[in-house]
Amino acid sequence: MEKPPLMNPEKLKNIPNEPGVYLMKNEGGEILYIGKAKQLCKRVKQYFIPGRDGRMMVPFLTSQVVKIDTIVTFSEKEALLLENNLIKKHQPKYNVLLKDDKTFISLTVNHRHQWPMIRIVRHRGKPKEGELSFGPYTSAFAARQTLDLMNRVFKLRQCSDRELSSRHRPCLLYSIKRCIAPCAAKCTKKEYDEEVKRCIDFLKGNDKQVIKELKEEMLKASERLEFERAGALRKTIDQIEHVTHSKQAIVRSKGKDCDIFALYHEGKHHIISKLVYREGRLIGADHFKFIELASTDEEIWESFLLQHYQQEEFRPPEILLSSSLRTQKTLEELIDVSITHPKKGEKAHLIQLALKNAKSLFTEKQSKEELLLDLQETCGLAHCPVRIQCFDTSNISGTDLVACMVGFTDGKRDKEKTRLFKIKGIDKPDDYGAMREVLLRHYSKAKEKDDLPDLTMVDGGKGQLNVALEVFKELGIANVDVISLAKEDGRHDKGLNFEKIFIPHKKDPIFLSPRSSTLFILQQIRDEAHRVAITYHRKRRSKRLIQTELDGIPGIGPKKRTLLLKHFGSVKQIKEASKDQLEELPGLSKQDVEVLLNFQQTSR
Repeated sequence: MEKPPLMNPEKLKNIPNEPGVYLMKNEGGEILYIGKAKQLCKRVKQYFIPGRDGRMMVPFLTSQVVKIDTIVTFSEKEALLLENNLIKKHQPKYNVLLKDDKTFISLTVNHRHQWPMIRIVRHRGKPKEGELSFGPYTSAFAARQTLDLMNRVFKLRQCSDRELSSRHRPCLLYSIKRCIAPCAAKCTKKEYDEEVKRCIDFLKGNDKQVIKELKEEMLKASERLEFERAGALRKTIDQIEHVTHSKQAIVRSKGKDCDIFALYHEGKHHIISKLVYREGRLIGADHFKFIELASTDEEIWESFLLQHYQQEEFRPPEILLSSSLRTQKTLEELIDVSITHPKKGEKAHLIQLALKNAKSLFTEKQSKEELLLDLQETCGLAHCPVRIQCFDTSNISGTDLVACMVGFTDGKRDKEKTRLFKIKGIDKPDDYGAMREVLLRHYSKAKEKDDLPDLTMVDGGKGQLNVALEVFKELGIANVDVISLAKEDGRHDKGLNFEKIFIPHKKDPIFLSPRSSTLFILQQIRDEAHRVAITYHRKRRSKRLIQTELDGIPGIGPKKRTLLLKHFGSVKQIKEASKDQLEELPGLSKQDVEVLLNFQQTSR
């Protein structure tokens, strides 16, 4: 293969050896990469010395370069600023470029609502007005852990605005002391607002103040002989103290406000993890993904920090980096922040924590979390569907009616959560009746055990969805999302399956692209439930047919039928058994053998 003209070192002699910026272009004049250097000629030559640069993307870059333009500056500092401006203007393929279309996972409190609630939200750019936002979090898993804690400690509502306005009696959460039930006027507005204030203070890191106020309130309740309320407050204080103490080594830090950054590589992928410390406490996290970079680690840091802090409204007095930089002093002047590369002590521990967060973003679990968050966003669910239960029924001509429930946890099948049901009291095809019976039986027990999922999914259309909603209303369950999934009729689009997703209180279904990852996980869950239901139905039907055929043999009761089937394996083998084989079987009398031989004769 012929090398590009630029591979000849003679072509590089005209590049000046002064500070400045170089722009690498392909045959079409497109800028592929922009870099800066203290000595332009020396830096550019390094790209074309075989074996000198081991970075993955450099050979791909240099194989496309046919021209290099340069812009000379008075200093390296000016070169750094010019490079940053040119990168943002031309957006080269192999440079670090911060995009403003990434999404952020945060906890939000709609504090202007009459009855505020806390939930996980993914947003682009700045959060919506009218909501307090806490985060962003590195992963949905971290946000979900915090939300679970908040729901245990602070008794705010978890139901939707629609459920709140239409409900007249408290749901299950009130019974298990997870909500103070503003829907049924079980609390005053003042009491609810106090709970909201404590929740917000806790999210801001003021747990000491929250505990102090709770203890004062507990003493007052005790003085008024309100011992039940005092006991509930004591339990809340214990929960907060347990959590803050167990996580103290991770979330507490001495010293001033700072941002902590770590860079992690995996193949052609690069990720920068950011931890945000304010008032000695970890209050949020963020991450930035890049692919196919031709920059060195130092060049990545330079471009990233300049772009990042030009977008940030608040700059802490100090940032901690996982790498040392030659241009540290210059960067400090440009972004007006002190840069530190700690090698030991508490600050080095924080760098390791940031690096651990960066690595975790490459795991399968993380991609599952993002998929579940997409599902929550697409279907407008109140909760991240970590635990999903799917129900399906099966029958043939109204006989052997059965149903099943399959469980999925974190997007994966949880076989221990599988349940099989025989439908009772229905002897004709009635999908709605069968679904109602199964849901009532299962969730009556699940409610007692406080073992409810985040999402219940039923196979079928709007009718099945309404059945599920009626059952949940009857049982007083308001904190479980419900959807149904049905195939669209009459579509013949090259084998692609179009599906309709029905969600509560919406007339028209949601249609997703057949290649949607959200649709794929829903189909996977539904198809698994269908497979389990069909398998169970066939097993039940086969067993009934076998038993019905052997029921007609006089003198052969249930025990002897079981004995024959266990020994011979099937009705067919029993019909083909010889007299000697039957007589050798312990437990059969001579009269039984004669009856079985007559059965063989009549069934031929």
